[in-house]
Amino acid sequence: MITAAILGLAGVSLGLSALALRRAPRLGWVFAPPPPVPAGPAQCETLLTYHSHLGQAHSPSILCRPDGFSVLWFEGSAEAQADVDIYEVSFAKGPQGWQASAAEQRVGRQALGRAMRPRQLVVTLGNTIEDEARRGAVFSTVVSVGGWAAASVARVIPGPGGPLSAEKLSLSPMLNRSALVKSPMLAYADGSHALPAYFEMGQMHGLLVRFHPDGRVADTRRMDGAGLNPIQPMIVPLDGRRAVAFLRDFDVKRGCLLRCETEDGGQSWSPVETTVIANPSAPVAALPLGDGRILMAGNDDPDAPADLCLSISADEGRTWQRCRRFEGKSGGLRYPMLRLLAEGEIALCYSHGTKAGICVQVMGRDWIEAGAGKKEGAP
Repeated sequence: MITAAILGLAGVSLGLSALALRRAPRLGWVFAPPPPVPAGPAQCETLLTYHSHLGQAHSPSILCRPDGFSVLWFEGSAEAQADVDIYEVSFAKGPQGWQASAAEQRVGRQALGRAMRPRQLVVTLGNTIEDEARRGAVFSTVVSVGGWAAASVARVIPGPGGPLSAEKLSLSPMLNRSALVKSPMLAYADGSHALPAYFEMGQMHGLLVRFHPDGRVADTRRMDGAGLNPIQPMIVPLDGRRAVAFLRDFDVKRGCLLRCETEDGGQSWSPVETTVIANPSAPVAALPLGDGRILMAGNDDPDAPADLCLSISADEGRTWQRCRRFEGKSGGLRYPMLRLLAEGEIALCYSHGTKAGICVQVMGRDWIEAGAGKKEGAP
């Protein structure tokens, strides 16, 4: 009787799952065309040089708005500690130019745990990025037990007094653990979105997470490579069907960036392979400029791995010309993020001083292209 009941429940579950799949809208696998990056202005302006008063501030990300943008990062005594929360600075452009707000806590561990459905303990917080499908929402890397290898990704709806609601995405069969985020989302032509993510427990690999228009997880596709440990994919669409992903190798010994490609809108990915681009096991940021040109921010000089360089590829990421360099005089410049702002400027942020603080800059495409290897000041 018990066996029959279990089989009956399993049959009902499978039937409901099949019905849900039939009713779910069919996803299109065509990327939305990325917005063009206009020329100018031929200048670079540093908007913020922030030093943590708690110990470490790291992994900044950019949330775009019509009237400006915000930068989020995690901050505490040290990475993955029980006093780490998410902080934010907002930037708005007025008659006097760019103005920055004071840094303030955006998402706290205790408030996030109370907002979780179901409610749960949040031990520490990590990489947090914009949910581009829902204005003001974010995806945050949360840890309830263990360390980064046991992390989960939560969609968080912030409010003026703290998180209004939060729910973990179901991304891993291993008790929904070991899923993390780092890179901006991708838009599809049918109005849906995808989230680059990665898996750290056991065989590391990159993930492309597809969402239905209502926000439910619809599909996941892997980015894998034999003998490699690819994480933190940065995906750059080239046209409606093709995209290139640049991935960090968790193994620092190889000392190079990894790469894979898709020709079917992200349904399948070529095997992850090594490149000739030097990289000290650190993530990169990238932005399509149009006509197969890509802008990348990364630590690509093996003789100066603390420096952050801006490079441009004119052939879809196969070869690169270094344009600008920010010198890491007081520690490594790491975890860059690039986003195109509403008025055509490019925002760049990164952690400086080996996680001692956050630097935010705004620049024009003309300024980047005119660099030809020039060195710029940095914290």
